[in-house]
Amino acid sequence: MSRIVLASSNPGKLKEFGALLADSGLEVIPQGSLGIEDAEETGLTFIENALLKARHAAQASGLPALADDSGLCVDHLHGAPGLYSARYSGSHGDAAANNAKLLRELDGVPTKQRSAFFICVLVLLQHADDPSPLVAEARWHGRILTEGRGTGGFGYNPVFLPTGYNQSVAEMDDALKNQLSHRGQALVLLHERLSELRHA
Repeated sequence: MSRIVLASSNPGKLKEFGALLADSGLEVIPQGSLGIEDAEETGLTFIENALLKARHAAQASGLPALADDSGLCVDHLHGAPGLYSARYSGSHGDAAANNAKLLRELDGVPTKQRSAFFICVLVLLQHADDPSPLVAEARWHGRILTEGRGTGGFGYNPVFLPTGYNQSVAEMDDALKNQLSHRGQALVLLHERLSELRHA
């Protein structure tokens, strides 16, 4: 497997995956460059949506496909925005509106009750009918700030303060963020599983 299609059209994710997979030896082809539209995310869990996306891209391209489904889960909000992280405010991908809604929902909630985590589920399919996909899941714990800080990254990065750090994700440099992030951790796990398979 030397070429894979990346089942995402999100510019922020494409940039992150580009950096995270730079040394993988794989030629990573964004699905958009092959004219493949986003799959409809009708799953009820992150893993279901990641599988839908990977299968859709593999079917349309004839290549192995890597997909992720990820989101932000806030404990005080019973896991919201969760699966609907990208469209929490109603319109898909409006990060400023999503962050504003999240801060409104948590207005007045004390620091100790603002715990949250980012989750990423990665799925790698060898082909569209692959019955044994490689799956990796990782979580990045922290809490929600009372206001956004920083201009880096995308999505909820300005309002998320990772545990053990005093910088929001949007204030971190890309190298540190990619090392710590839910997506970075999940890719490390996926890489380990791929290595195990190659040496089995």
